[in-house]
Amino acid sequence: MKVGIYGQTNIETTINYIKILVDTLSRYETTIVFEKNIYNYYKDQFKTKTFETFSNYDDLNASFDLFFSVGGDGTFLRSVTFVRDLNIPIIGINTGRLGFLATIQKEKIEESIAQIMLKNYTISKRTLLCVCSDNNNKALNEVNFALNEVAISRKNTASMITVETYLDDEYLSTYWSDGLIISTPTGSTGYSLSCGGPIISPSSKNIVLTPIAPHSLSVRPLVIPEETKIELKVGSRTNEVFISLDSRIITISDTTNIIINKCNFTIKTILLNKQSFIKTLREKLLWGEDKRN
Repeated sequence: MKVGIYGQTNIETTINYIKILVDTLSRYETTIVFEKNIYNYYKDQFKTKTFETFSNYDDLNASFDLFFSVGGDGTFLRSVTFVRDLNIPIIGINTGRLGFLATIQKEKIEESIAQIMLKNYTISKRTLLCVCSDNNNKALNEVNFALNEVAISRKNTASMITVETYLDDEYLSTYWSDGLIISTPTGSTGYSLSCGGPIISPSSKNIVLTPIAPHSLSVRPLVIPEETKIELKVGSRTNEVFISLDSRIITISDTTNIIINKCNFTIKTILLNKQSFIKTLREKLLWGEDKRN
């Protein structure tokens, strides 16, 4: 088995869990390849051991069986930028806080790896959103996809922006708000949820439009089919707005027309047999935590 490892470099305790991961994987016939920056940051901790490294998407290929993300959900989302359309399953070890995507708890690394080696898991395919613009924005074209959400938001102003929205070329509405979130089912438990959006099961074939602080009591989140083409035309007093793709933020002109579609590839995530989305809701969002239960 050949695995890639990517993780945080700004949290000193991360190395403790990376060591456990490496030691556990070493008990099996496993080739370990580190992301170059994290390896250079921690390599003194490995003493006599040396490992191969990768730097970007071009260094990975179909020879990898698994990709480990060590950190929180943000680290997991950055892992997606390495894997992209290579169909390498990603599994996250949660050394952060909530951990909706990073599902292996740091205290259970050894037993979880044992289960993976026994293939006691299922593969969950996650939809992504792809973004393009009418002016070929270079920054937007380099990594133009998001696993969680695409969000349009105001920049350097206290004033609202307008987001004129079309679904499959039919006019829907113009949102007067702080912005608009276009979320996948995976991202429905993130930014969209904090703005009042619904939780959507990862297997659902939908995406959701969630306005950010809309200036209208009648505006509500809208769930639409994942195949829908979304076109956005933005207006702002500063002539610029932010567009974020997961954790990556880009400044664009408010004259830019933005087109959002479902990507033609998916991300594979690993779900151990004792895990489920419903169980995650109970444990992470404390559903059912009531003294009457």
